[in-house]
Amino acid sequence: MDKVLDIQKIRQDFPILDEVINGKPLVYFDNAATTQKPFPVLNALARYYEHYNANIHRGIHHLAEKATSAFEASRHKIQTFLNARYVEEIIFTYGTTDGINLVSQTYGRTFLKAGDEIIISTMEHHSNIVPWQMLCEEKGCVLRVIPINDEGELLMDEYEKMLSEKTKFVSVVHVSNALGTINPVAEIIQKAHAVGAKVLIDGAQASSHIDIDVQALDCDFYVFSLHKLYGPTGMGVLYGKKDILNAMPPYRGGGEMIKEVTFAKTIYNDLPYKFEAGTPNIADVVAAYNALEYVEMLGKQEIAKYEHELLEYGTDALQSIEGLRLIGTAKEKVSVISFVMEGIHPQDIGVILDQQGIAVRTGHHCTQPLMHRLGIVGTSRASFAVYNTKEEIDKLVVGLERVKKMLS
Repeated sequence: MDKVLDIQKIRQDFPILDEVINGKPLVYFDNAATTQKPFPVLNALARYYEHYNANIHRGIHHLAEKATSAFEASRHKIQTFLNARYVEEIIFTYGTTDGINLVSQTYGRTFLKAGDEIIISTMEHHSNIVPWQMLCEEKGCVLRVIPINDEGELLMDEYEKMLSEKTKFVSVVHVSNALGTINPVAEIIQKAHAVGAKVLIDGAQASSHIDIDVQALDCDFYVFSLHKLYGPTGMGVLYGKKDILNAMPPYRGGGEMIKEVTFAKTIYNDLPYKFEAGTPNIADVVAAYNALEYVEMLGKQEIAKYEHELLEYGTDALQSIEGLRLIGTAKEKVSVISFVMEGIHPQDIGVILDQQGIAVRTGHHCTQPLMHRLGIVGTSRASFAVYNTKEEIDKLVVGLERVKKMLS
């Protein structure tokens, strides 16, 4: 029998949902930007600072050993979460953006040269555009962009036409933050590997919605942030294949990433520490364990099934509003609904909804090239998580009707 989630019980795990905004109970529909944190994560952060706050790896006293053990336990937990072959393939970063920059500035600078081609897609977040543009400016590489259709799906035939012996790197988003589109990343990876290119997958949005198996995908790199997965901010993960990571130079210099330093020469540390210079974000890495444990307790498939119910319900409900147009109608989507309203600026929609206690995201969502392709300045975006309800979606519909009445 399928497990049925008790959503009201789950909501009790997230204290921020009891907040009152402008005299109204909070309706939080900005989960694609960041998810809220359950008590197990909040308690883990407090417990670390209250009971074993210490720097890690280099201390022999009790607090340092306890902190180190908790820190490395999170690395093992993430290895399992991604099904990585080796624990040393898990590099802690400060977020998805940091992970992409690490790869572009180490692998890219080392192995790419003038005339090499890098492929991204039209729906990329700025953090998966700008680092590659910077690399192209420095090295003389050529940036190529996979187009999309009007529904917000990649044109895979066009992608295939782009691939050649010049293609050296492909970096694409697993799930679009602006549209909710799930991209066929397994096919993208397979076709890139067929011409000898390496592949990075931006999993910032996918991590909370989709089971991820990096060995099955056979991606060379996978990046995501914990703050979109019910975990703390300022903490992310870079997965990379061991042999590739070993071939890459360090990203930053300092403590931890060294074995031996003399004024004549420095010998760098082994993986994963070669890429983790300085004192890391210890507390948030420790609490990441509890975030993943919480997701495991609920069940990834159960979360995805419930969120799909919210997506279907919300899509039908919003389509009933006259003058509202959905942006991003791919056949394969996660629980993200972007929309525009005729004659009304997205920012005005956000302000009026906020007055009713409803939090949505408005603007270009750090995807300006995508908005340009779609012929709009931006959208309003409602994104759902496991603690959201159909009743909250009904409040959103009422709120949007009020927006229309006030501004149309």
